[in-house]
Amino acid sequence: MAKIEIYTTAFCPYCSRAKKLLSSKGVDFIEHDVMMSAGLRKKMSEMAGGASSVPQIFVDGKHIGDCDGIHRMDDQGKLDKALGIGA
Repeated sequence: MAKIEIYTTAFCPYCSRAKKLLSSKGVDFIEHDVMMSAGLRKKMSEMAGGASSVPQIFVDGKHIGDCDGIHRMDDQGKLDKALGIGA
């Protein structure tokens, strides 16, 4: 199974929306709260090609996008494959 990581902050509606979508897919994910850690946010941004907004989602270390990005992938039928589920 793929290792799914999501970088978030507390009280972020986009983070909640992204986590809800991932949960609806039945996948486990590791959540990293970057609110109190400048170093963790910097690591996230470097891994995400400079993106500093949350959430940022990674599968097996590969950046797959932010909240809008994973919803767009889902609408296009591409998210399940990226998450390593389904066909």
